[in-house]
Amino acid sequence: MLQTIGAGAIEALFDAIPRGERPADFSALPTGSSEMEVWAECRRLAGLNRGVHRVRSFLGAGAYEHFIPAVVDHLLRRGEFFTAYTPYQAEASQGTLQAIYEYQSMICALTALEVANASLYDGASALAEGVVLALRHTNRACVALPAGLHPAWRQVVETYARYLGVQVIELPFADGVTEAAALDRIELPSELAAAVVQHPNSLGCLEPVEAIASWAHRLGGLCIAAVNPLSLGVLQPPGQWGADIAVGDGQPMGIPLSFGGPYVGFVSLRKSLARRMPGRLVGCTLDRKGEKGLVLTLQTREQHIRREKATSNICTNQALCALAVTIYLSLVGKSGFQKIAVLNLDRSHYLAEKVGAVKGVRLAWSAPFFNEFVLELPCEAERVVRAMKEKDIAAGWPLARWSERWAKNLLLVCATETKSQADCEAYVEALAGVVQPR
Repeated sequence: MLQTIGAGAIEALFDAIPRGERPADFSALPTGSSEMEVWAECRRLAGLNRGVHRVRSFLGAGAYEHFIPAVVDHLLRRGEFFTAYTPYQAEASQGTLQAIYEYQSMICALTALEVANASLYDGASALAEGVVLALRHTNRACVALPAGLHPAWRQVVETYARYLGVQVIELPFADGVTEAAALDRIELPSELAAAVVQHPNSLGCLEPVEAIASWAHRLGGLCIAAVNPLSLGVLQPPGQWGADIAVGDGQPMGIPLSFGGPYVGFVSLRKSLARRMPGRLVGCTLDRKGEKGLVLTLQTREQHIRREKATSNICTNQALCALAVTIYLSLVGKSGFQKIAVLNLDRSHYLAEKVGAVKGVRLAWSAPFFNEFVLELPCEAERVVRAMKEKDIAAGWPLARWSERWAKNLLLVCATETKSQADCEAYVEALAGVVQPR
């Protein structure tokens, strides 16, 4: 084998591994084990873990724990869905196309916009694709991002922008949100292509969305809304307050945390922008016999059309994750979806009120919030997280992990419908014990 591939020795196969990370002598590695022995060792190692079911998690920060009805996973794993891939041949893929069509229709209903797509990796890549769409539509090269935008999403946008010659500016920030009164004082380096607003933002706060959309439109740019779709059960949808493009991640709707993925991003927009939409679009039509049929109406990826005309090179079919979202929304229905959103609102505000009674602890900002909020602690947030971990509570996300701009005593806390009042009270009791030791 080594001779065939032109390698001088077995060690050459491991050149990609940094030398400091490689064993000095590969012959020192133990001999292989049988499958039965490997499973026994895995069970032993698993037994050392603390049961995840015992941990009360108040983590959010972009990935949210929500209840998922068992039927979602049951239907998702049916062979005709689980083994299906890209629907290149419409005549053989009607079931897959129908599932995607239903998903698109539900995203349109949620966001109050006219067209939605499928097949984007996650919320971050959906936002980046929305920004690229705005750049192409306006033929401009300046994008405004809010300070409250999730750092991971910002990094993806900035990576795209870096190689497109795009100028990225940051919107003014005050009290947890974009400072609307300061927008007109911004000096832009060039004409504005788009202003992005995340609502709720990564700090949980609700942004002055109408003011940001109006500012972008006055300058001839587009407004891109990055939304938590579950919040739309209680908040006005972006299409109604002036957004031209809405993006987000479907993870809160039927997709488990799964250590960070796979998730599913969505883009919805006004019909006038549909020709520039990335990914794929499933449409419904009539065949020559007058019977309903589903087809890929727009295929704007480089696999389908000339590369220079492609609007996106994202090729992964996220239809399985989109199907999970579709099943979830079908199960809970409109009224159930609203009730879940209200529960999220109620639990987080209940917890925030109770935590506010702990001496030395207060909300960092007064802006309204949805299901997560930031606490200002009398000590470093990392110390609180470590101490509460010993009490089987995941206390939240220290903001200083994201950036030095945030103080070390700021902690982002999330409470979804999965947290009972008893869970919230246990959190408050544990937090009080940490910040007010006897």
